[in-house]
Amino acid sequence: MSKQLKADLALLGVAMVWGASFVLSKNSLDHLQTFNFLAIRFLISALLSSLLFYKNILNIKKDTLKYGVLIGCILFTAYAFQTLGLNYTTASKSGFITGFSVVIVPILSALLLKKKPERAAIVSVFLALLGLGFLTLDTTLTFNIGDLLTLIGALFFALHIITVGKYTVKVDSIALGIVQIAVVGILSTLFTFTVEIPVLPKGVGAWTSILILAVFATSFAYIVQNAMQKFTSPTHTALIYTGEPVFAALFAYILVGEVLTKGGIFGGILILAGMLIAELDWKSLFNKHQEKKKLQSS
Repeated sequence: MSKQLKADLALLGVAMVWGASFVLSKNSLDHLQTFNFLAIRFLISALLSSLLFYKNILNIKKDTLKYGVLIGCILFTAYAFQTLGLNYTTASKSGFITGFSVVIVPILSALLLKKKPERAAIVSVFLALLGLGFLTLDTTLTFNIGDLLTLIGALFFALHIITVGKYTVKVDSIALGIVQIAVVGILSTLFTFTVEIPVLPKGVGAWTSILILAVFATSFAYIVQNAMQKFTSPTHTALIYTGEPVFAALFAYILVGEVLTKGGIFGGILILAGMLIAELDWKSLFNKHQEKKKLQSS
């Protein structure tokens, strides 16, 4: 198994965790305001990650800190705009517009990193975007201020994937991930004290949801992303993350009984098809096919 395939499978695990986190996040937001929830989730995650990987933090380099703060600010901005947008648009439209980051990643990669996307990746992006539309888009197609805010959030999510891919190869990936998490936690804390009335969650259920999110959907997810993006491309990462709404729908069905429409099921199939196309080594398959034809003709 190649390093890239291992990395892609690990990132698929991240997408699965994030898909499962939607139900837990919704439960937490019933008790806490947005930035209050993000502050607690990311601060707990930063503390646990620092304790677990204390050697990485003790030996942190200046460049790691610099890149981590930059990427953390980008990640916080993405979450902030996405959350603000949800106040003015529907969840399904927000999901589709956020999924637009799949298209933005190869475009930004081409512009910023001067990496021309492969043809298979372009086809995969098209299928994934179409699938996201069937999975999440509702019948109202009006574009309001919430849609605009969410689109800005999608731009920053794409920028986060690209910057992680660029800088994680230069520094300690684990320390880089922890710094990002801490920055989101600190900025969320500043915002919750500025625009909200922060409180601590009450009840075992609320704390259980937050702790699961902090450990698995934050510490595990972002550290794995930073570590694994050394071995795969930003476009591959973005395509794999399109599986997130598929997993979200699956866990929503298992945990709370939500059922996908026929369009949603078709969208999920398109997303998985796009991921498969991205993962196949088409050059190797083509060469094997040509060799087989030569052997048959000889």
